[in-house]
Amino acid sequence: MAKLYFKYGAMGSSKSAQALITKFNYEELGMTVWLIKPSTDTRDGADLIKSRIGLSCKAKVITPDESIIKAYREAGKHDVIIADEAQFFTPSQIDELRTLVDEDDLPVLCFGLRTDFLTHFFPGAQRLMELADSLTEIKTVCECGRKATVNARIDQNGRIITEGDQVFLGGNDSYIAMCHKCWKQKIKEQNANHNGDR
Repeated sequence: MAKLYFKYGAMGSSKSAQALITKFNYEELGMTVWLIKPSTDTRDGADLIKSRIGLSCKAKVITPDESIIKAYREAGKHDVIIADEAQFFTPSQIDELRTLVDEDDLPVLCFGLRTDFLTHFFPGAQRLMELADSLTEIKTVCECGRKATVNARIDQNGRIITEGDQVFLGGNDSYIAMCHKCWKQKIKEQNANHNGDR
């Protein structure tokens, strides 16, 4: 019986690598994979999924106004759908993935972030949390050794940024995975230092 899976983790938890390894595993068994990504993620090129460890693969790019069901029908039948950076899909596109699971008995594995740099849900991730049959956290650690849950956005000086647009594409130079305690503590220290400079 097909399921909708959401495998989420903080920045640097190897989500894209796991998506590509999963694709390889299905294909090694002779199955066909429809690999997709939202057009929002252009860091490594519009149609490329690339992991920090060097794995990469071309993917079908889905724009926010595009029907995933229509694109899937045009692509031809596959055995499984794997979606990277799924937090950037719209809630209605997540609903479409759910429909493909239910009506086509098609497994759909979504990989992505749960929350943004201010610890708020991405709309696509929230819908996945609501609809997925299986939720799996891909864990990574803060520099203190605790589990990292926050995608802290940093500036060029390593200071934590606490305002701005929800979506800002970047890698290790723009984000760092932290535990909530360290994130709050660092913001508190920054504010204390800023007030002390006045």
